[in-house]
Amino acid sequence: MTEIEILQIKYQNALNFLAGQNLVALPDALSDPGLDALSDAAFSDTTSDLSGFVLFGSTTISQQANTSFSAMNAAAQSATDPLTDEIQRTINVPFYGPLGFGKKSQQLSVAFDTGFADMWIPVGCDDCANPQYNAAASSTYRNTGNAFNVDYGLSYAEGTLAYDTISMSGLKVNNQYFGAVTDVSSNFNANPISGCLGLGFSSIATSGKPTFFENLIMQEKVEAPFFSVHLTRGKASGSKITLGGYDMSKAVGPLTWVSVISKTFWTVHFDGAVVEGNYVPGDVDAVLDTGSSFIYVSQALANSIYANILGAGPAANYSSGFFSFPCDSDPTISFSLGGHDFGLSIQDFKLGQDGYGSTNCIGGIIGLDDTFMEGIVIIGKLFRYSVRYSVFDYSHGARVGFAPSINNAQ
Repeated sequence: MTEIEILQIKYQNALNFLAGQNLVALPDALSDPGLDALSDAAFSDTTSDLSGFVLFGSTTISQQANTSFSAMNAAAQSATDPLTDEIQRTINVPFYGPLGFGKKSQQLSVAFDTGFADMWIPVGCDDCANPQYNAAASSTYRNTGNAFNVDYGLSYAEGTLAYDTISMSGLKVNNQYFGAVTDVSSNFNANPISGCLGLGFSSIATSGKPTFFENLIMQEKVEAPFFSVHLTRGKASGSKITLGGYDMSKAVGPLTWVSVISKTFWTVHFDGAVVEGNYVPGDVDAVLDTGSSFIYVSQALANSIYANILGAGPAANYSSGFFSFPCDSDPTISFSLGGHDFGLSIQDFKLGQDGYGSTNCIGGIIGLDDTFMEGIVIIGKLFRYSVRYSVFDYSHGARVGFAPSINNAQ
């Protein structure tokens, strides 16, 4: 199953969600104004330098901020998890890392996905080839018996809703709900992951329950109400996700904040693109998705973007929606998100040759069916490889921060 097929199922309800339909109500605690003060204390000056950034393992932010958010637990902290990228299968497999399940913290690999809001893991799954959770070994495991089902079209994962203690590098949530999956489609067995950890907003969760990170915030286990992501370029290892903190070593400049316009997916406004100095209007919603590889736009928008690149056209050896351009050219492309411009590195936009011996290279912006992509673009890992270290913040009405990545300083 290709990534494009997965996206078509993953975002089949996106327009309804973004229109505010069929959503689960977010817990009021996630809109507590005290979260703003916690985040502000962590980022006391993001406009001029890095002096105010919190480094994971630093003094707890609750000691710096006088907030209404119950003064934050003195034990609140942050934690970093290493992420792995399957280089040979980048188009199919999201970044993944370890997560602890149960009282004994059994370690299993899960995909970390901002375009998804549920957690699931195999439990007593006869057809699952990858490691699964031994629920019988945890005295805190409980199964509700309620059905759980995630449909990816040609792929699926189904079972029942359960809860247990879930942990990551010292951070722990008690009674975290997740799908205890007993049946999966066979193509999941080709992946190196056991399950998925959704990092989108729980308003779109199939389970109807808060996400792991939302519970970390509400149980006052993290220093700050944001998580940050660093993705390496062209390496299987070296990427990291930090919950409740910011790793200063992965950025080379200040943060630029972009407001979230829909607390469903991590969604910002896509104003348009500048391609070779020419403006291409957008005026659509942009979903920031760590589980997708490339940048996906409507076919019409893709046509407009590539029309400004000399020699560009439909790729000869790829499916519809892929474009190629002369390999010896280095077109300049930037995106405007929420009024801020972010340039793409040609190193990441240029994916490789359009077939053996071709003088044309494939571009990292891919066009999909206009009806399916009506009103949205999906911004995957390619953007964050070259453009920004990313911070996903629940405070200030929800926002995303981008800082220049160390990738471009190497």
